[in-house]
Amino acid sequence: MENEKRERESLTFLGAEDTQYIFDYSPELLETFENKHPGNDYFVKFNCPEFTSLCPITGQPDFATIYISYVPEKLMVESKSLKLYLNSFRDHGDFHEDCINIIMKDLIRLMDPKYIEVWGKFTPRGGISIDPYCNYGRSGTRWEEVAWDRLSHHDMYPEKVDNR
Repeated sequence: MENEKRERESLTFLGAEDTQYIFDYSPELLETFENKHPGNDYFVKFNCPEFTSLCPITGQPDFATIYISYVPEKLMVESKSLKLYLNSFRDHGDFHEDCINIIMKDLIRLMDPKYIEVWGKFTPRGGISIDPYCNYGRSGTRWEEVAWDRLSHHDMYPEKVDNR
């Protein structure tokens, strides 16, 4: 019980009424909490349909749905801090592929998960959509094999894109 109280006190965004929104890339917004089931392998998935960033060349906005799936070990990302972090890309200029890889690497540094994948499905601009996918499995574990398998078989049967 004492552990849970300390954990709640360490989460600065959850339940806060005076949330400040930052619109430039800020990985320090990310917060974690302890995984209560570290002996179980299970996926946690976030669907983030309102992601925005800026094209680094034109400054035009890019919109995407970001899918984040991970298998936690000791730490998990707190969802409100994740929302604030993703929102911090709003005025950040980077290519789609860079944003997705940055998100994954920040989450790896934060949580050290067993496995993680990040997939961005961006709306078309100029008649083309770009959907970068990246993943990571901890080296020397079966999750390294899972990462390679998922990457090598990723999107073999893509959905028909007529809704973006």
